[in-house]
Amino acid sequence: MKVTVDEDKCCGAGQCVLLAPEVFDQRDDDGIVTLLDPEPGADRHAAVREAAAVCPAAAIELIE
Repeated sequence: MKVTVDEDKCCGAGQCVLLAPEVFDQRDDDGIVTLLDPEPGADRHAAVREAAAVCPAAAIELIE
């Protein structure tokens, strides 16, 4: 799985960071989400899928 975040869409809600902190982070200056691990291991796939599903801005894309 590969993960991307559309920074232009991101509203900085941070729910993804709470669900998968090993994969997502937030910038301190504006709250926009960045990727720590764009190709997370299988053990993180469920959390990343949940993060994408709850993203209010639909800014997270999963490429299987």
